[in-house]
Amino acid sequence: MLLTQDNKLKKLVIIGDRVLIKPTQPNDKTSSGLYLPPGVQEKEKVQQGYVIKTGPGYAIPMPVDDEPWKTDDEKIKYMPLQAREGDLAIFLLNGATEVMYEGDKYFIVPQGAILMLERDEEL
Repeated sequence: MLLTQDNKLKKLVIIGDRVLIKPTQPNDKTSSGLYLPPGVQEKEKVQQGYVIKTGPGYAIPMPVDDEPWKTDDEKIKYMPLQAREGDLAIFLLNGATEVMYEGDKYFIVPQGAILMLERDEEL
């Protein structure tokens, strides 16, 4: 398979309640005018970026049953995440893990470290 700019992230699988975020430049501003003030950016306690991929969510524990007629091939169920691909996320930097992949910088962030999402869809 030829690795291109469009499909290079398809090989990545994000686990559990984590989100893959591509950081934006500090001076980037969204069409609605959302941006981080310079004082906040200098302290680097929060960061912003676009959600590229999300994990399946929080695993829901299966009830313990000792019923012999049930099959063991029940699939794990997940509670989905609020973050969706394409959202602009404001997240706590100390909860994130920085990774380099194919020469680009990304953050792997647990959903609990995301403070706010901006989504381009009609309310």
